[in-house]
Formats: sequence, structure tokens, C-alpha cells
Amino acid sequence: MEENNVLISMREDRSFHVRYRMEASCLELALEGERLCKAGDCRAGVSFFEAAVQVGTEDLKTLSAIYSQLGNAYFYLHEYAKALEYHHHDLTLARTIGDLLGEAKASGNLGNTLKVLGNFEEAIVCCQRHLDISRELNDKVGEARALYNLGNVYHSKGKNVASAGTHDPGELPDDVKNALQKAANYYEENLTIVTELGDRAAQGRAFGNLGNTHYLLGNFRSAVLAHEQRLLIAKEFGDRSAERRAYSNLGNAYIFLGDFETAAEYYRRTLQLARQLKDRAVEAQACYSLGNTYTLLQDYEKAIDYHLKHLAIAQELNDKIGEGRACWSLGNAYTALGNHDQAMHFAEKHLEISREVGDRSGELTARLNLSDLQMVLGLSYSTNNSMMAESQAADSSLNGTRPRVGRRHSMENMELMKLTPEKKNSRETMADEGFFDLLSRFQSNRMDDQRYHFQEKNRFSAASVATSSTPPKTMRKSFSASVVSPHTDEFLDLLASSQSRRLDDQRASFSNLPGLRLNQHSSQSVLSHLMASNNRELDDDFFDTLIKCQGSRLDDQRCAPPSSAKGPTVPDEDFFSLILRSQAKRMDEQRVHLPSVIKGSNSS
Repeated sequence: MEENNVLISMREDRSFHVRYRMEASCLELALEGERLCKAGDCRAGVSFFEAAVQVGTEDLKTLSAIYSQLGNAYFYLHEYAKALEYHHHDLTLARTIGDLLGEAKASGNLGNTLKVLGNFEEAIVCCQRHLDISRELNDKVGEARALYNLGNVYHSKGKNVASAGTHDPGELPDDVKNALQKAANYYEENLTIVTELGDRAAQGRAFGNLGNTHYLLGNFRSAVLAHEQRLLIAKEFGDRSAERRAYSNLGNAYIFLGDFETAAEYYRRTLQLARQLKDRAVEAQACYSLGNTYTLLQDYEKAIDYHLKHLAIAQELNDKIGEGRACWSLGNAYTALGNHDQAMHFAEKHLEISREVGDRSGELTARLNLSDLQMVLGLSYSTNNSMMAESQAADSSLNGTRPRVGRRHSMENMELMKLTPEKKNSRETMADEGFFDLLSRFQSNRMDDQRYHFQEKNRFSAASVATSSTPPKTMRKSFSASVVSPHTDEFLDLLASSQSRRLDDQRASFSNLPGLRLNQHSSQSVLSHLMASNNRELDDDFFDTLIKCQGSRLDDQRCAPPSSAKGPTVPDEDFFSLILRSQAKRMDEQRVHLPSVIKGSNSS
């Protein structure tokens, strides 16, 4: 008996030492991963964190911290599907062990990741959970972060919808305005708290985002005030990148206020800082903005100089979209100078590049410009220039009409459009040629843009609905009314069966938490935490969000987050791209789209 007791004791000692070495190894790997991430080498840091997960740990708080840092590292590496996965693990574990502070942080991280993936509604629920817990814990720092994150989600939501159309800042649908106004309100609340906390860096970030939100809402005076504060704080910290962004944003706001001289001054400062920072892409963006601003000032020689600089950098960086935009702008400037041969050259180049990159909007714009230039030069449609002949044929086929024989009436006697309601008595009349015709045509299309285009509604597939996490109670009537089939009852039973598993899905499953090692003692601890967490009242919306996040992981791994089709040398807030898009859609917008006729099946 004594020998057996000795053997048992020795085995327990060995087991303890093995577990101790594994715990120490896991922690050491995690600490090295943290050090590497802080040093800026997130890729190497991820390797150490993943190794720590492979070793595993019995310490739930340590594992939660590893999940959190892994999620953040993958986020900075733009691997958002992996970030989503680890932040979800972190949230599950934090809820299980009753760590409210950890749950708040995990919810915020999950919300930020969902925002980048374009899942705005789910992101809002997660960020709201972060806010609620922070207020419950009287955590002012956490509350400020949650408010800032909510502002970012609503800003991204509004901007995403606005950029999908041809909307001018301030001329937005009500749902977009509501989202942006909510963003502004959250930024204002954030500013109140971070000002009380004396966090100047956080104030700077909030002022910058608040200014961008006011810009989209068309509140250009408010945007200027916010960006001036952002500029002041950036200078306090010696943050030249933030200072450069503030100058650029101020230039954009003054463009819409009609003060082109001030806008040009801010763009020149942007260019100066971009050169000091040796950022060639931003340098090209500043040249592009300066070129278009000098076109508005009718200083076409300077405009051409800056556009040629933009073109050179775009070619250097192999930015075909930026190169095409530079050619378009050069064509407009040369047209205004009356140098139609050069204008024709750049219009042809614009058409060639647009075809190469598959830019239909740019292609249609180039064709229209070539058409106008041919009229000015008196060229016939049977010209030997194959590119011009082809563009005219395509233009005619799109309209379904015969080639035009006269200059459009809309091109004649036009004034520069009124940029915003805030711009009064500024440059009432300007030249009616070239670039300014584009501005006028852009303004004249706004009523057509608001027409509703009827489209055939997509039908739900039984498979997609059956696998969806959306409750079927709002869909039963529509299905029972529209789906007439002897298998309808079976189908609804299938929906009910899948929906009835939601409660099971919402329970924390430790078998899918990587890196968790459980012995008898830790299992009992986990079970006690789980029972305690299940006794808490939980928000149904928040649970639904978790299910959606978990169920969408495969889809998230198939595609990158939404991104706008623009080149690195073209500014994000590009007022002139609005003109480009509107001009390209002139012909299509004048057509009336009739509702699609759904034909019945021939089968009985």
C-alpha cells in the first residue's frame, strides 16, 4: 500500500511539473508575442501567440488575454476573418468567467471588426454592449472608447451608402443623414468625456472624425471649426501625418464654401508636408487637388503643371486609375485654354486607360469628351482615327439614336454650379466651356438622380432561409401566402426546428475554444462560472449578434472587406469624382426603367 501511495504521489508530482512547465511555456510565448506586436512586428507576434495557444493553458484569464491580442494582431494585419474568430472566442470566455470588463473590451473589438467587414448593424449592437457595460462599471475611459467606436460605425455606415451613389455632400438620403447625425452626436459625447479626462490625443481624433462627419452632412463651417481644432492638437503633439490630414480636410471644406484661394493654400501646405514625409502617393493627391482648384480659379497654366506632376507620380506608382483621372483633368484644362489638340490627346489616353482598368464610368466620360472635342474641331464621324470612330459608335448604340450632328444645347451658356447653400455671391458666372460645363451638367442631373428605378425583387431560396439565423416568425405569413406546395408544412417545420436550436447555440461550448486545457479542478471552476453567467439576464439582440458572427465566419473568409475602387494617388474625399460619375451617367439617367414582367412557368 505504501509503495502504491508513493507511486501515485510521484505521478502526481510529475503531472504537476508538466502542467507547470506548460503554463510557464504558454505565458512566455504569449509575452514574447505581445512584445513583438508592440514593436510593430505583428506577423511574428501572431506566430508566438498561435504557439502559446498550441501549448494551451488552464488559466482562463490568460487565455482570454491571448485571444484578445491575437484578434487585435490579425486586425492590424487586415486578416479580419481570423480577427473576428478570436474576438468571438474572447467574448465567449469573458462572459463565461463573469469578467464584465473583459466582456466590454471584447464586445468593442468585435464591433470594430464587424464595422470593417461592413456588418454595421451587428457592429452597432456589439459597440452598444461595450457602452452599456462601461456605464454599469462607471468606467469613463471605456465609455469614451465605446462612444468613439459607435461614432465610427455610424460614420462608416453613412459614408458607405453615400459613396455608393452620386451624392454631393449635404445632398444625401434621409437614412444616410440620420446615420451621420448619430455619428456626430456620439463624437460630441466622446469629446465631453475625453475633455474631462484631459486626454488631448483622444480629443484630436474625435475632432478629426467630427469634422469629416460634418463635411459629409454639408455642414462645412462646422467642419472647418472641427478640423482647425484637429490641426491645433496635431501641432501640439508634433504629429505631422495628422497635421497633413487636417490641411487636406480643410482644403476640401473650403472648396465647398467657394473660397478657392484658401482651399489652394491648405492644399499647398498638404503638398509641403507630404514631401517632407516622403509620401509620394499623398504628394500626388495634393497635386491633383491643387490642379483642380486652380482650374476653378481659371489659372489653367498652374492647373496643368500640377496635373502633370500628378500624372508623373501615378505612372511611377503604376496607379492606372490615378493616371486616368490625371488625363481627364488635363483634357479639361487644355480645353479651357483652347488647346484642343492636347485636349484630344489626353481624352484619348483617358479612354484607353478606362478600358484597360474596366472603368465604365471613366470610359463613358471619355467618349462624351471626345464627342464634344470632335464637334469643336469639326471632325466627321467617319474620321480615320479608329478610337474616336469607335467611341462615337458606342455612344450612339448606348443611346439607341443616330449620331449627333450639332452641339448639345446643354453645353451652351452655362454658369458654374452653385456648390453649396452656404456659398453666396461667389463666382456667379464663369466660363461656359471645358471643366465648367461638367460642373453645370452635374448640377442639372440632381432631379433625375432621385427617380426610383423599379427592379425585380430577389426571391428567397429555401436553402438560404433554412440555414439563416434570422427568426422565421416574420416570414411565416409571406411564405404561407406565396409558396403553394404540398411540402410547405414540412418546410416550415424545418425552419422551426433550425430556429429551436438557437438556445443551444448560445451556450458556451468549450470544445471549440483553442488552447483551453481542463483538469478536474478547472472543469469545476468553469462549470461554476458558466452557471453564474447563465443566471444573468442577457440581451436577445446581443445573442442574435453572436449567432450571426459565428455563422458568417465561412463567408468572411471568402472575401476581403468592402473597398472603394480608387487609386492611391486619388484623394479619399474627391469632390471632382462626383462630377466624373455624374457625367458618365447622363445618358442612362434619362431613360425610364419600367418594372420587370415576371413570366409564369410553362410547366403545369
